[in-house]
Amino acid sequence: MDHILIEGARQGNLKNITVAIPKNKLTVLTGVSGSGKSTLAIDLLYNECQRQYLEAMAYQGIRKPEVDRVRGACPAIQIGQAGANRSPRSTMGTVTGITTGLRMIFEKLCQRACPLCGALIRADQCREETEKRNGEFRVYQYCSSCGGRLDKLTRSHFSFNTREGACPVCQGLGRLHRVDEAAVLREDLPLEQGAVAFWRHRYGEYQIGLYRAALEYYGLPQPDRDLPLGRFSAAQRGLLLHGTGGEEARRLFPDKEPPRTAAQGRFEGVFATLWRRLSEKGGDPLALGDYFVYGPCPACKGERLAPESRAAQVAGVRLPQLAALPLDGLRRWLAGLREGLPRDSLLLAGDYLADADTKLRRLCRVGLGYLTPDRQTSTLSGGEAQRLRLAAALDAEISGVLYLLDEPTVGLHPADTAGLVALLRELRDLGNTVVVIEHDPEVMRAADWLIDLGPGAGRHGGEVVGQGSWDSLLRQPGSVTGAWLARAGAPCPRRTPRPGDGGSILLRGVTLHNLKEVSLRLPTGCLTAVTGVSGSGKSTLVFDVLARAAQGLPHAGEVEGLPGPGGTVLAEQAAIARQRRSGVATYTGLYDGIRALFAASPAARAAGLTARDFSFNVRGGRCERCEGLGTVTSNLLFFEDVQVTCPACGGSRFERRVLDARWQGLSIADVLALSVEEALAVFAGQPRLRRGLELLDEAGLSYLELGRPLPTLSGGEAQRLGLARELIASRGAGALYLLDEPTAGLHPLDVERFLKLLHRLVDAGGTVIVVEHDRQLIREADWVVDLGPGGGEDGGRVIFEGPPAALAACPASVTGRFLAAACPG
Repeated sequence: MDHILIEGARQGNLKNITVAIPKNKLTVLTGVSGSGKSTLAIDLLYNECQRQYLEAMAYQGIRKPEVDRVRGACPAIQIGQAGANRSPRSTMGTVTGITTGLRMIFEKLCQRACPLCGALIRADQCREETEKRNGEFRVYQYCSSCGGRLDKLTRSHFSFNTREGACPVCQGLGRLHRVDEAAVLREDLPLEQGAVAFWRHRYGEYQIGLYRAALEYYGLPQPDRDLPLGRFSAAQRGLLLHGTGGEEARRLFPDKEPPRTAAQGRFEGVFATLWRRLSEKGGDPLALGDYFVYGPCPACKGERLAPESRAAQVAGVRLPQLAALPLDGLRRWLAGLREGLPRDSLLLAGDYLADADTKLRRLCRVGLGYLTPDRQTSTLSGGEAQRLRLAAALDAEISGVLYLLDEPTVGLHPADTAGLVALLRELRDLGNTVVVIEHDPEVMRAADWLIDLGPGAGRHGGEVVGQGSWDSLLRQPGSVTGAWLARAGAPCPRRTPRPGDGGSILLRGVTLHNLKEVSLRLPTGCLTAVTGVSGSGKSTLVFDVLARAAQGLPHAGEVEGLPGPGGTVLAEQAAIARQRRSGVATYTGLYDGIRALFAASPAARAAGLTARDFSFNVRGGRCERCEGLGTVTSNLLFFEDVQVTCPACGGSRFERRVLDARWQGLSIADVLALSVEEALAVFAGQPRLRRGLELLDEAGLSYLELGRPLPTLSGGEAQRLGLARELIASRGAGALYLLDEPTAGLHPLDVERFLKLLHRLVDAGGTVIVVEHDRQLIREADWVVDLGPGGGEDGGRVIFEGPPAALAACPASVTGRFLAAACPG
């Protein structure tokens, strides 16, 4: 078959649709937010391709999506916005293979001092030999100066993830955690009055009881209840901080076995507790507030490698220095190295140089040239992580695969879109079928085939309202997207910017990351857009400087004029918690009111149910088979685990007695399945619930179900949900709203609606500052700050400050040129 045929698709809000996706083509799925694009591409097509593939390998019992059949299915790979490796050992360089190439180049060409005679020697000029010892092969070199035999520095020696290459102090992490004693301990207070900062309330009473039992076990005197911590004896303090299982107790009492139970006196210790909690949080010190100091390793100064490895050079540059270069700068350095190598050296390292250049070229083409190889993957945005995986997919050079991408332009400046489109076409030209969920007009224009879903969101969507080429879509009257694209080509009406309330936020001398002595003015009482190419310094300016200053935290430069009484609202794409147990209704606080309504119903009172029984996060009324999640994990051995419907509750999350208690004919499971739009009709007579639901609707989230788990939200959806929650809390006039690309994932029609919400915030007396690439929003702003001119070291300067119309006329601004092209007239 030359196409994938989906027949009778009924998943989610899809209305029994039949649609064909051409094979070996680039197809874009578009439509308003919530129209069914992700349901069709991911929930149905991707999962059905996986199911058919696994069943062909004798894996049975995998649930089929709600579709009559899918013909022409093929192996599928999803490249989404989530899934970046959270390990502190995972970096841009390790996941792309760039670091591997650099290690090979250093193995072949590195220069170092001979540990025997001190002379500078080059690897490619020394004779080598291999020797087998204890079942392992070891590689030796003979110094070209003194002839002495020494260990060769191999690729393993240039990896911070190996025993040979890692710094022995930090084990290759480059940074060290240390308990901040000043933050944890209050030396002037007794234990019972809060000497240990995180021993609060009943937990503190419990820990003090365990500590005093430990003192008794070891025969140490009990400190008086009014004795400040600073006056404890060395033994009392050591036991308090390190517990009965630590080295301190073994040193003080070498002949006494530690207590085995809490009743005997077993006590973990203050510092030991913090280290355990840090481990449980995956080593993230930010998860434990201010109790840890996290800084560069004093031995390697953050360079991760062992002394000899980090001292070795190629063309006068050390490996850690290369890892700190932006990718586009690294590519230029490697090109210069290749030009200067003699023929013999080029024979040794030429293949590795060529491979590294290919990888770097692809990454730069998708707008990631400003990132550095030593950048931890855990710090990447969803869009960056997805484009990283897209570039990596091209390295595989496989064909016959269905690739599904979810809005790869998220976080991408329009200047970089052409490079992304080129990579999508390259993936297609390898003989693959590429399906992209996207709203960006430039990606749509580049597609071989367009499928427009709609006409609306939620129950108003789920239909194919247009399909075909770009030109044909613009002529189809039923296509919502086609109609908008046709309208977008007309001259844009000019909006008069607000003058503001007369106040300003002033930043002076800001130097951080790539920001270079930045000074600027941000008018208050305005909607301000901070723009610039990817990596130009936008997020650093708004979130690492301005947000920290607004929160009273240490920050770079001077910041004056921050709004005071209203507080500050931060809405970043990765800011909200992503636990499976947290959903739209619970996160916004709406679920408390819903549970109260159910608990007050006659059926619930007759059954003896309370509001607690209607929670799926605690024991009581929830299904204990799935612990209130509605799904259980099915392990597929070599494949990714999948979630299947709980066989006990059928996905309803609750016990039957709870489901039987109804409010206006609906069970609690029925309510969680409602979309925001549907819930507005159901709870129209409940003023507090109605107000919160209206704010979710205005934030462009009318299609989300109340029980939708947070991990399933895109970055843009998560951010708008966070903003809606802040509005439900009602900050009022004087508030400062700092937003990170809130239009991510929104169709242009939804952006128009979301802009009304932002304008409402400003009209109510707030100040809204938005990091943004979307030209619709930039055009609607009152003030624009454009950073650049490029990314990484080429950015970090203020290119423009002023109203959008003046930005479009600024020849020095890349953003201005794209704004002018998108808004003629």
